[in-house]
Amino acid sequence: METNNMAERPKRKFKLFKWIAAILLFVVLGLAGASWYLSVKLRPIIGRELRTLVKTSTHGLYSLDFATIHTNFITGTATIGEVRITPDTNVFKQLITAQKAPNNLYYIRLKKLSVKRFKPWSIYFDKVVDVKLLLFDKPEVTMVNRHFDFNDNLPPRPRKSPYEYIAKLFKSLRVEMVDFKNMKLKYVDNNGPVPEIDSIANMNVTLKDWLIDPTSAQDTSRLYLLKDIDVNISDYTYATPDSMYHLNVHQLDFNAKSGKLSLKHFGVVPRYSEGAFSRVAGYAKSRYHIQLDNLGLNGIDLPAFIQKRELYADEMSIAEGSVSVFRNSTFPKLEKVRTGRFPQQLLQKLDLPMSIKKVSLGNINISYAEFSRRSLQKGKVTFDKTSGTLSNVTNMPKVKSVQPIMQADLQSHIMGQGKLEISFKFDLNSPIGAFSYKGSINDMDGRKLNPVSKPLGLMQINKGTIKQLAFDIAADEQGAKGKVRFRFNDLSLTLLKKEEGEEWLKRKALLSILANALVIRSDNPDSTGEFTIAPVQFERKPTSSFFNFVWKTLFQGIKYSIGVTPQKEAEIRAKIASFEQMKGDREERRKRRQERRERREREEANK
Repeated sequence: METNNMAERPKRKFKLFKWIAAILLFVVLGLAGASWYLSVKLRPIIGRELRTLVKTSTHGLYSLDFATIHTNFITGTATIGEVRITPDTNVFKQLITAQKAPNNLYYIRLKKLSVKRFKPWSIYFDKVVDVKLLLFDKPEVTMVNRHFDFNDNLPPRPRKSPYEYIAKLFKSLRVEMVDFKNMKLKYVDNNGPVPEIDSIANMNVTLKDWLIDPTSAQDTSRLYLLKDIDVNISDYTYATPDSMYHLNVHQLDFNAKSGKLSLKHFGVVPRYSEGAFSRVAGYAKSRYHIQLDNLGLNGIDLPAFIQKRELYADEMSIAEGSVSVFRNSTFPKLEKVRTGRFPQQLLQKLDLPMSIKKVSLGNINISYAEFSRRSLQKGKVTFDKTSGTLSNVTNMPKVKSVQPIMQADLQSHIMGQGKLEISFKFDLNSPIGAFSYKGSINDMDGRKLNPVSKPLGLMQINKGTIKQLAFDIAADEQGAKGKVRFRFNDLSLTLLKKEEGEEWLKRKALLSILANALVIRSDNPDSTGEFTIAPVQFERKPTSSFFNFVWKTLFQGIKYSIGVTPQKEAEIRAKIASFEQMKGDREERRKRRQERRERREREEANK
């Protein structure tokens, strides 16, 4: 009997389990059926309400259109297919007339919009919309910018609270996260006579805590009803219009709340090798190769950039990188007037209004190399571990009216040895590009300059110690004047020449002897203690670049300091001409003697 009772217990438990499972299955099926029924019945209502919500909350500026909508009230998810959000241009014109139009218009299209983890019962019973995630997957966004003066100085909040447009439907509307994943953004600048268009792919934008309720529009901690914005761009490449370079951006991140932008890597990469670059360009075009790592911008004013496309930032930093410039001077020069192309003048011509209070440079290696037409060899000078700061980097009239000077204070090591300190001051308001620079190069073995002086200057430094090369120059587009103080000891030079068919440079023995004996000072101050200060007055050629102008000005002071003045150059040219005349006379006498000898030999042979 007892055995029968024990056998009955599992059967009763199994029956109970079946009943529970059946009830649960019935409930699930019922909920699923109810969800499906509600989805089908409410789908037209939801679609209509969504369209109405978009239209009313944007003053009729935008309309929402889509092909399909699917909802699941059990999981709290919905998907909307073939979505289009487009502005009404007629409404936009009316808003312009009323001086209420925004600076930016948006056109958005995507295959699917996903709404995840919302609470349908709260929407129905409490009139509260609370969505965890709104996902735009692979959207295509076109942003058209046109600046209106009436939007200047507006706070980053709506003119009129959007709550007024949803109050009849909901008590509040919150989306905790809006994600634009793998977005393609096309930016159209409509502020000029011809629209300028740029495009970016692989872009991710996350909008955090978007809230519409009775107080959110006046919340000063929010930016356009949002608590924060994150932007990420990965592996962006842009081909320059001249087809000579690629601009590469790797891993850009921006956070609106902190106003901080960080960039792992930025590159300006030539599309052609050093050998092919000028051949493709068709003239002796300078080739730049720039690699900068760990860039940062702090204190960015996002509302100013969104509203007026103006870049305000407290500080920009570049941790490390390299800048290489190469020029093949065997190709024809492009005689181009470069007036108005100093650094501060080019800054004023930028289409992007900007003001960066401070730029900090870290460990930047800079080099200039040239393949010389005269020597058919490559010379190179390096500025290693360059660092420093630039202040007041701006092209904005309202900033320049208060502070018109942009300053650059830089330190470097020439050829890895001589310490260079230089300070530039640029007058941002000067119509003739006025600027000044002063600094010094200290403690350097002169022979370290041979890799650049031999190929490019046809001059070898046999020995010499640079104690200090100090300079103080004021300049503009017309010319430069100032002073150079060059202290050196035991200087000796050899002048060189390139002979056809020879691989190596040859010494100009006679000229070198004359130069060292008659012209070159071996010491400054000299043995009597007299120190020569070289005055500089240099007239700029309109075709010379900024850095060529700076170098030629300093070189004039260096030449005068070592004794190569115009008078001395004329003297040595006269000496060389005299020696050449003597050499020519000697050759002529030798030729006449040879002719007389040959004539006598012929006469004796005829006897």
